[in-house]
Amino acid sequence: MLGPILETLIGGLLTGILYSLVALGFVLIFKASGVFNFAQGAMVLTAALALVRSLDELQKHGLPFWLAVVLAFVFAAAVMGLVAWGVERLVLRKLVNQEGIVLFMATLGIAYFLDGVGQTVWGSDIYTLDVGMPKEPKILFESVFDGGVLVDMEDLVAAVIAAALVAALTLFFQKTGTGRALRAVADDHQAAQSIGIPLNRIWVIVWSVAGIVALVAGIIWGSKLGVQFSLSQIALKALPVVILGGFTSVPGAIIGGLIIGLGEKISEVYLGPMLGGGIENWFAYVLALVFLLFRPEGLFGERHIDRV
Repeated sequence: MLGPILETLIGGLLTGILYSLVALGFVLIFKASGVFNFAQGAMVLTAALALVRSLDELQKHGLPFWLAVVLAFVFAAAVMGLVAWGVERLVLRKLVNQEGIVLFMATLGIAYFLDGVGQTVWGSDIYTLDVGMPKEPKILFESVFDGGVLVDMEDLVAAVIAAALVAALTLFFQKTGTGRALRAVADDHQAAQSIGIPLNRIWVIVWSVAGIVALVAGIIWGSKLGVQFSLSQIALKALPVVILGGFTSVPGAIIGGLIIGLGEKISEVYLGPMLGGGIENWFAYVLALVFLLFRPEGLFGERHIDRV
């Protein structure tokens, strides 16, 4: 009896990690600029398309598999760096010190632009992405539990990657001068500029880092679902994660993802038969609504206290 319960818990936690990979992109942009980046889903799609199409071309020329994967990753990372530069130069530079809603609408336009360009350059087919990640689940702990515990090894690899990303990003924000500059820019654009922080360079850096995170998320999700234009919609699944964890907390993105993934899996397995199918589609949003009512800043978000 304990085996199926543990299997449900592990499956939920690993799924939550996948949500967290997308949520990290939202947190990075918001933490550094105070902008909610609606284009994060489109960035995941763009990165995945750049990688899968370049990987296909490199393999056609007979390159060894792992060399082709590395070169495709470098190419996709360069594409995301170019996107970051273009966003800062053509959009954000013109909107410095504008209201948050103006910047949000700008990211909405960026999202549709990236979707359109991606379809024009790479087409709208569904592409299979294979970067060597394990596909077959494995049965573990057979000696402990009757029948063992079925674990998705691809999700397990994703969990390890996400943990490494969170550790690296946390050190980046806390221990580096650039990370501290990013936080200063988020607090006050004008004050940051007045003490010599180059706002334009900082925004290019943070959008580039968010692009790398989007690339890793695109690899994971593209490997699981195939690279297709519906991939950009996974950003919607990450919204409750960001609300729970807090818009400015990197560890909060992971904790929020674990809560959402675990809650969805438990509700699907144990509440679904009683309440009907589809509960996993709305559970996360109901939980996010509860948090908005009682703790809108999220579990790890910064409290804002207005004094009068």
